[in-house]
Amino acid sequence: MGTNRLEAFSDGVIAILITIMVLEMKVPHGGDLKALLPVLPVFLSYVLSFIYLGIYWNNHHHMLHTVARVTGPMLWANLHLLFWLSLIPFATGWMGENHLAAAPTALYGLVLLMCAVAYFILQGLIIRSQGPDSVLKKAIGRDWKGKLSTLFYMVGIGGAFWHCELAVACYVLVALLWLAPDQRIERTLTQQG
Repeated sequence: MGTNRLEAFSDGVIAILITIMVLEMKVPHGGDLKALLPVLPVFLSYVLSFIYLGIYWNNHHHMLHTVARVTGPMLWANLHLLFWLSLIPFATGWMGENHLAAAPTALYGLVLLMCAVAYFILQGLIIRSQGPDSVLKKAIGRDWKGKLSTLFYMVGIGGAFWHCELAVACYVLVALLWLAPDQRIERTLTQQG
C-alpha cells in the first residue's frame, strides 16, 4: 500500500489536536491587558505545544517521502505515535492551568519523550522495511538530534521536581533544536534522484 492514506489520516489527527488545544484556551474576563496575565501560562504552553505538533507534522511528512510501501507494522507504529501525540493537548492544558507545577510539567515532558520514542520506533520499522541502504537510514545517519533530544527530555522530567523553569527550558531547547527544518531527508532524496 502507498503512503497516501497513512499521511492523510496522520495530517487529520494532528490538525484536530491543534484545534482541540486552541479551543481549550478560555477567553479572559475583563477588557484590559491585565486580564491576559492569568491566561499567559496557558497561552505559552499552547505555543510550545503548537510548535511541537508542527515539528512532528513536518518531519513525519518528510519521513514518509522515503517510504515506497507501507507495511502493517508501520501502520501500528504510526498509530502508536498518534496516540502519544493525542495526549499533548491534555498535558499542555494541565501544565498551563497549574502554572508549571512539578507533576504537570513532568507529565508534559514524559508525553514528549514518549512521542519521540514512538517516532523512533516508526522510523526504525521504515528503515527495516526499506533495507540497510534505505534513503531514511542514509538521511538520519547517527541521529545526534534524536539522542540529544532524549537526554534533554529526561533532564526536563527529573528537573520538573527540582526547578520547573529548568524543565521548560529543556523542552524549549529540544523544540529549538528541531525548529529549523531538518534538511537531511530532502538532501538525501536530492542526491539519490
